[in-house]
Amino acid sequence: MDFKGKSFLKLLDFSKAEIECLIDLASELKYKKKSGVPHRLCEGKNIALIFEKTSTRTRCSFEVAGYDLGMGVTYLDPQGSQIGKKESIADTARVLGRMYDGIEYRGFGQEIVEELSKYAGVPVWNGLTNEFHPTQILADFLTIKEHFGKLEGINFVYMGDARYNMGNSYMVGCAKMGLNFTVCAPEKYFPDKALIEECQAIAKQNGGTITFETDPMIATKNAQVIATDVWVSMGEPDSIWEERIKDLMPYQVNKKIMDNAGEKAVFMHCLPSFHDLNTTLGKQIGEKFGITEMEVTNEVFESSQSIVFQEAENRMHTIKAVMAATLV
Repeated sequence: MDFKGKSFLKLLDFSKAEIECLIDLASELKYKKKSGVPHRLCEGKNIALIFEKTSTRTRCSFEVAGYDLGMGVTYLDPQGSQIGKKESIADTARVLGRMYDGIEYRGFGQEIVEELSKYAGVPVWNGLTNEFHPTQILADFLTIKEHFGKLEGINFVYMGDARYNMGNSYMVGCAKMGLNFTVCAPEKYFPDKALIEECQAIAKQNGGTITFETDPMIATKNAQVIATDVWVSMGEPDSIWEERIKDLMPYQVNKKIMDNAGEKAVFMHCLPSFHDLNTTLGKQIGEKFGITEMEVTNEVFESSQSIVFQEAENRMHTIKAVMAATLV
């Protein structure tokens, strides 16, 4: 398939066949990486990485993938760019587009990455916005396919706040690829109604389902994949923690939940995760609210059912596939 010159902004922009193609390319590039086979498909090209929200996995994935493909990489942190402050998004896009062959953006509103793509004249890749996180879903789907040998028909349950990028993107991705997707959360944490309706129509075309459940034991019965995310997203005020912990603690992924799903079920998390008190923020939350774990227990996180680190590694392979496909 011809992806050259296209931006990768959200999975809604791509067909099932195109998403499958990117996952297959990622698998091929992963094999070459593991086998020590050079794959400098983008020799001599240069990319810019704009990070208004910092990240360990996303930055490292783009940088290593870029170097493996033979590219020069420029990282612009929140202080390293004037985007939206002293220079408009359109002007930034037109400047960088004349210097670089591709641009990654990780930050706030989806409208920002869409505007970058409109004016850049080169492929723009969404490393995360408030609304969507498409490269993470590619990585997760590669991981699921490696584990189960397929995507279609997999029973996928997302626990917790499903109103933002991860909940939205899982719902879109599952609809596109024919998985049976269930949101398990209080009703006020369900995704936007218009997006739900759009995804339900897409799912119907691809043999999948989109359902919603407030009871964790009903939602997770016979689940094959159980995923969650942090309860407070980057950029949200600290004052929200108390409400989120109260509302979402019944939706914590723990041994009872995994046992209910069955021994063949796997646990996924895009990371970072608050599964212990070994972080500064984790300690602060623990001291303030008297808890030691949040969205997932350490018992589940460290169990044989957890595939979070395979999932994290696959960020690099799928991001490499996206860049190679859109640049070559």
